[in-house]
Amino acid sequence: MSVNIKRWTIVFRVLSSPNRLKIIKMLSGKRKMTVGDISVNLKVSFNAVSNNLAILKNLDILEAEGRDGHVFYSINSKMPNDFRKILNHI
Repeated sequence: MSVNIKRWTIVFRVLSSPNRLKIIKMLSGKRKMTVGDISVNLKVSFNAVSNNLAILKNLDILEAEGRDGHVFYSINSKMPNDFRKILNHI
């Protein structure tokens, strides 16, 4: 399997989660939110949101900033182009 196909498999697997797409959409308005904020808005458990945020952060879709004892997540302006191309259509 070529590297390109492996990469696209990862891209589509990550974006196949409705909750991950909702998180991306929620943060795409230049907002910075904590795990708790996102959990309340999505009505999803703190742990589920935390796991999804970790996946998105590990793939450089999101960035995290610690401040005042909280971690604030936002869209990474330097996210990989393959994700950016797809997310521009959502």
